[in-house]
Amino acid sequence: MRLNRFLAAAGFGSRRACEALITDGKVSINGHFIRDLATTVGPDDEVRVTGKSAKPAAHVYLLLHKPRGFLCTRSDERGRRTIFDLVPGHFGRLFHVGRLDMESEGLIMLTNDGALAERLTHPTHEVEKEYEVLLDKAFDAAEAPKFLRGFFIEGGKAKAERLHVLAPQLVKVVLRQGIKRQIRLMFYKFGYEVKRLMRIRIGGIEMGPLKPGQWRLLKAREVALLAGTDKPKKKTPDRH
Repeated sequence: MRLNRFLAAAGFGSRRACEALITDGKVSINGHFIRDLATTVGPDDEVRVTGKSAKPAAHVYLLLHKPRGFLCTRSDERGRRTIFDLVPGHFGRLFHVGRLDMESEGLIMLTNDGALAERLTHPTHEVEKEYEVLLDKAFDAAEAPKFLRGFFIEGGKAKAERLHVLAPQLVKVVLRQGIKRQIRLMFYKFGYEVKRLMRIRIGGIEMGPLKPGQWRLLKAREVALLAGTDKPKKKTPDRH
């Protein structure tokens, strides 16, 4: 197994994050520090990261309804609440897949499966994320095509895959990108302020009955769906 995949399976982050650990000289195999990304790990090799033993752990997949006011980080130097305050510690070292800003809420996944995290966050896989967006004033539906064509914001060219007006001030947006604060900046470009932002779907996994602060384990079929090894059930088309 390639070293970066081994580290990801051991819960040290996505494969890209694990590659950074390797190139930074923090990983050793049998007492020798490794910087070659092409290195493979055998069944009898002893792997350590900054001196700590690294062994593949049983994969854990948690789906959390992040409330407003919680940070997507392991710890905060200012003592603010984080999403890891909401889940039990006995699952071991988990990391969040993607992020939601402090004032946003909704679905976020916590796992120790670096390969799946890579699939869900890497732009080449174009995994859909769906959001409900409450605005400070009624949305002008004539501006929807601009969101679908895309335009530049801080961080790059942003575009929505789909946009539906649910109520005068309530809009549903589907993205396949992950630019920082993308939805807030896209609406701000046209004079809107986002009052509430909630992610309600990741790939084929929907919010369901989870309330803010609640979490659940993903089912095997849901994991396969996110990994692309299972096909989603047909859904009724969105109503405009």
